[in-house]
Amino acid sequence: MLIDLENYFGPEIIYLWLTFGVLPFWLTLIFFPNSRLCLIFISSIFLPIIFSLIYGYIIYLLITNGQNIFDSIDLYLGIENLHSLFSNDIFLLIFWVHFLAINLFLGSWVSRDALRYTVPKFFSGISLISIYFTGPLGLVLYWFIRIFYSKKISLHD
Repeated sequence: MLIDLENYFGPEIIYLWLTFGVLPFWLTLIFFPNSRLCLIFISSIFLPIIFSLIYGYIIYLLITNGQNIFDSIDLYLGIENLHSLFSNDIFLLIFWVHFLAINLFLGSWVSRDALRYTVPKFFSGISLISIYFTGPLGLVLYWFIRIFYSKKISLHD
């Protein structure tokens, strides 16, 4: 059964499913942050479970392709090691899942926080789009917007 999955769900297909699959979640965060759909699918444990299953499957692909999963530790030893690690499609896909999951989690937090501080959808939407593409830069943009609407500067939540 897993062999059949391997034949259909290769790295390229997984990449495309992930890349286009997160877009409805981001659109929901931007346009319907208060909806039940957002609460059930985005702000719950649902997406982390899905991402962890995909992550586990990619690690399975890595192991069945004869790769050593401990090679990923080399990325901390220098940029050249990171570059050589990213030349492997499966390792690159693991980091893409990581990137998408963290940014979506961050977007979910910003969306809920914007509702709490009654940040207008336009500004929270701009922040969410920035987070989708740039992660931390979008978060800093939201933080500046949040200062204005919460009327306080807070370095922690």
